[in-house]
Amino acid sequence: MNTTAHLLVGLAAFSRPGDRPVTTSAIVGSLLPDISLYAMAAFALFVQNLPPSVVFGQLYFSPQWQAVFAVDNSVFVYLIVVCFGGFLKSRWLMVLGGAALLHILLDFPLHHDDGRPHFWPATDWVFSSPISYWDRAHYGHIVGGLEALLSLVLSVVLWRRFPSQIARILICLAALSAVLPVWAVIL
Repeated sequence: MNTTAHLLVGLAAFSRPGDRPVTTSAIVGSLLPDISLYAMAAFALFVQNLPPSVVFGQLYFSPQWQAVFAVDNSVFVYLIVVCFGGFLKSRWLMVLGGAALLHILLDFPLHHDDGRPHFWPATDWVFSSPISYWDRAHYGHIVGGLEALLSLVLSVVLWRRFPSQIARILICLAALSAVLPVWAVIL
């Protein structure tokens, strides 16, 4: 799934109006598994001036980048966060780990040849799904459409949950960000 769709799913699952620490944790947890990719890609693209074909065709699959992805996409790392939050009776910490786990759970079946080692440090194994959220050769045009539909439905849920004007503007921006890239896959 694209990152904004993960954000909408995490917010729908965990956010609570009036509970800013929990809602913030839902946002951060939903984004955590992808943050390293954005940081490393931005550095490579805008500081090193590398072409996207090198960044996403070579560096993404390099052992160095995959080692970073292994940590921030590890089921075990976020299970520890959830358990630690439970031990401390910290709802926001449990939500942070739970939102990241939900992100990973949804990513697992939707990456054909660009998955991540979700079970590090136990193994570096990467599941190669027969379907992809973006690759037309692996049903990306279908999965992308379903992802866009899910994003729109969750945006309506969030719109009803958060009545403030600022929240609704941000929800609309997130919905647009989740749906517009999908058109490139579907069309």
